[in-house]
Amino acid sequence: MSKPLELTDSNFSDEVENSDSPVLVDFWAEWCGPCRMVGPIVEELAGEYEGKAKIGKVNVDHNPEVSVKYGIRSIPALLIFKNGEVVDQIIGAVPKTHIKKQLDAQIA
Repeated sequence: MSKPLELTDSNFSDEVENSDSPVLVDFWAEWCGPCRMVGPIVEELAGEYEGKAKIGKVNVDHNPEVSVKYGIRSIPALLIFKNGEVVDQIIGAVPKTHIKKQLDAQIA
């Protein structure tokens, strides 16, 4: 089963902004309770969407540049990118079905 990509300030552009497929990016931190609820969902999605979309995670404490660039103020924040642009976002802990619905809309 594939794991979410470990996204950083240095690889974000290559992996996300230049990606041919839609990308779901989970902005999180170790100290964030709701992030720990969303984390396992993101892991599951990485396996389920293999070949259809990229799934990645950004630790906001370790990668401040990307977090600032996209105006991340509250976490967890899930951003969906398509053709290098943010096309959708989900703030806070939400059910897996909610995330899938928004991601599916960008794959169709």
